[in-house]
Amino acid sequence: MSTQGALPEIRKTVILNAPIEKVWKAVATSEGIAAWWMPNTFEPVEGHEFILYAGPFGDSPCKVTEINPYRRVSFKWGKDWQLTFELSELDNGKTEFTLIHSGWDEAQVTEFGQPHPVVRGIMDGGWENIVKNKLVEYVEG
Repeated sequence: MSTQGALPEIRKTVILNAPIEKVWKAVATSEGIAAWWMPNTFEPVEGHEFILYAGPFGDSPCKVTEINPYRRVSFKWGKDWQLTFELSELDNGKTEFTLIHSGWDEAQVTEFGQPHPVVRGIMDGGWENIVKNKLVEYVEG
């Protein structure tokens, strides 16, 4: 795969004051993902094709590429992106969560004709809020 026009992946890490089982339910079930991100038809099964209901941005087709219980959830999102949720159990009942959004290319445009560099900038800020506020509130609330 060419990395000529590759842009850096988006990475967001947060320490959650919750046990890994609770965080796993938040990031590896349809109900959990809907509670802090967006409605979906996700199922934690490799190869499962599902939809993210992105409101004004329409419905995004996705496909689960990896389920490693209590460790990793990964799926293709739309035509270009890969989204990965990584979990790591810490002491004192805490969990480290990392979101990795990859597949950015400066020469590519989204399904909606928006250039990747522009969308990446918007999403970087969006993920900052979603991971560090909405996910935290949902899991710790």
